[in-house]
Amino acid sequence: MTENKCYAPWDIELELSSSRPVDGISEAGELNVSTVQMEAEIDKKNTENKALCDCIHGSLHDKEHSPLMRAVLCGSVCKVYRFPAEDQRWLLVREQMSETPLSFSLPRQLLGMLSLEYSSRAQEVMALHGLSAHMEELRCDIISRCDHMTRCYQETLQQLETLSAVSNFKASSSKSERHLQFVPTNLHTQRMEVTSRDSAGVWYDVTTFGAPAEHHQGFKQGGLRRLMSKVNTNTCASYSLEERSRARVLLQNVSRLQPLVFGLAEELLSRSLEPCAALLQPVLDDLTSQMEEFVHCLKDELVKEALVAEHKQTAARCIYTCNGNLSSDSSANQESRASDGQLDVSRPKEEYDEDQWDTVWANVGKSLNCIIAMVDRLKAKQQSPKPSAPPDTSPHNSSNEPSSPSSLVSWQEQLLPLVVTLRDCVREAVSKANAAMTYVLLRGAAADTVEQGSETLVQRRHAVFSQAITAVTNTFVLKLYNGLEDADFLQQLHTVGILAQFEGLLSTFGDELGMLEDMEMAVADLKKVAFVLIEGKSDQSEDLLPTLTGTWDSLVVNVPLPPENFSPLPQELREGRLIQLQPVFFNIGINQQQTLAERFGDSSLQEILNQESCERLRAYCNQLQDKLPHMANSETLPQLLSGLESCVEAKRRKNVEVLWLAATVCRKVNGLRLTSCKSAKDRTAMSVTLEQCVLLKEKHGLDSQHFSAALDTMRREGCRLENVQKNIGCRKFAFSGVQLLAFPKHYKPPDGTYGHAQT
Repeated sequence: MTENKCYAPWDIELELSSSRPVDGISEAGELNVSTVQMEAEIDKKNTENKALCDCIHGSLHDKEHSPLMRAVLCGSVCKVYRFPAEDQRWLLVREQMSETPLSFSLPRQLLGMLSLEYSSRAQEVMALHGLSAHMEELRCDIISRCDHMTRCYQETLQQLETLSAVSNFKASSSKSERHLQFVPTNLHTQRMEVTSRDSAGVWYDVTTFGAPAEHHQGFKQGGLRRLMSKVNTNTCASYSLEERSRARVLLQNVSRLQPLVFGLAEELLSRSLEPCAALLQPVLDDLTSQMEEFVHCLKDELVKEALVAEHKQTAARCIYTCNGNLSSDSSANQESRASDGQLDVSRPKEEYDEDQWDTVWANVGKSLNCIIAMVDRLKAKQQSPKPSAPPDTSPHNSSNEPSSPSSLVSWQEQLLPLVVTLRDCVREAVSKANAAMTYVLLRGAAADTVEQGSETLVQRRHAVFSQAITAVTNTFVLKLYNGLEDADFLQQLHTVGILAQFEGLLSTFGDELGMLEDMEMAVADLKKVAFVLIEGKSDQSEDLLPTLTGTWDSLVVNVPLPPENFSPLPQELREGRLIQLQPVFFNIGINQQQTLAERFGDSSLQEILNQESCERLRAYCNQLQDKLPHMANSETLPQLLSGLESCVEAKRRKNVEVLWLAATVCRKVNGLRLTSCKSAKDRTAMSVTLEQCVLLKEKHGLDSQHFSAALDTMRREGCRLENVQKNIGCRKFAFSGVQLLAFPKHYKPPDGTYGHAQT
């Protein structure tokens, strides 16, 4: 039995039964609510208290122990408060902080997916042959890097599988450990349920986690934004996933059709030994059909584009090599070699004629037309009336009389050169098409593997993305569970997608600037993520865990629902309509390091991020207004957006109003809320407790006179101080009195709750 002293004229005791301790914090089991004996004369208030307690007790058992919640929440810590509201009412508030099994589950799945992707890419590149010396060198480089990445990720995956068997939590003190870089730091779901006479259990959720950043590699050279800007921009053609898919299909079709065409051409020659049009026509029809499909494949503009790109790259390498040779030779040697004809000082090859490829595939069609025309002439000659002149015994006799041996040779002799020409044209077309599509696949593999920078840079990007997608998936699942009975929300999901608003409290100075650059890239990469709802095998927790499918460039998170929850969904969602994720990221530094950045450093990155996010947020709201006007007809939404834009443009120091307005807009459009600082302990605690009290005041009538006291109570007695204990083993926020002088007004903890060194 632990006593929770709350700001209220009565105490609430929480009895937490637990099966195991988690870093000194007991896992929440049953919650028994009991009240200290009140004055006997206040019968009416006692009745209200009992009703509130019964309501929250029922909420715990009905919701928190459902299969849906057990699939994504675990290791919960719970606090209960009673706060005075306006009109002499009382608010019963339950604050809950929970871990999630997804902390390790999704990173493990992503590592497995990436390992398979690199392994498949290496196998695909291994199968490419007939390459130039430069392309062969590139092929070997791709294979080497893919093998290295596969080994690294498989090793990390094995380590995470071992750790996940004993824990669902990565403490802030472990944020620099190499094998934990794919796991989000200090990931928790912060939930608040508000119960009063007028409302029975209203939930507010926000996910808190350490800013997705690669602490093992560190930030001496900056974060992903700076590091990727240093990677040499490759001038070679880059090909999308769709183009690479077309290249694979074209290669498969060409490989399939070439032997069919050659086989039919050979059969045509074989049947021409007997001068009978009826025998030739079926083979010719089949040949024509296969050739039409073959020519249709060759007419893909991607082939021409790839041939031009390959020629330009070869020409560029010739210039580079030629200039290198010229600079290394003495002028006397250059003159001597030029006079002997050994040195070509002229420019490299002329530009590739784009019409050359059109001529190649057109020749394939023309060669077939020549065969068709020849067969028609032979058939016409065979069907022509027999002349009155003496029988022609020449080898070119085409009468219907029994043919002589010389006439048997005649048809084959006339078709043979045309068939040879057809084969030559097909071989040339196949050779160029194979070269072009091989170039597309190799350049695509190089763009994914070699040209993104070093292996450490690619791993950094994958790691911070893993942290971000784990946090946002956990947030989405809880939002979905709470909105399964909201028809408008479900319609919004398959019509305009879901908004995810990331709130950052990082400074733009020192290491935290590098963290901000990492987080920026992690959030930006979430644009390629979509959710899809699927029917779970059962209502067991292990069957309701989200799974990942797709590729790094197009990732889908499959969210299972129990059959009883899946069947009532709108048809679009039941049929697998993708739910697009729309991420935005607002950051305002609030600590003493931000003071240094604003006075002596540079806050331009923060300004750029907030401006871009403001534009994307308005675009999402406009889309919601256009497609679902009944959900965006609130008069306050345009005013909030205008106020947010004004705050962002004002560029005032530590303007936390930007964060407040962005969060308000997010909640109005049913968005996902996520809050981060360096490790989600201290500044994050100030933010989420402030947000909770603001919601109590604006949505539930918390008495304004008691706002500050309620805020101090949550920070002194609430879940966030338990979070600090859980991470560093101390129940004090990592602030000093001097540091807090630089903090905005409502982001300072009460006396006695701070003073521990930062971790």
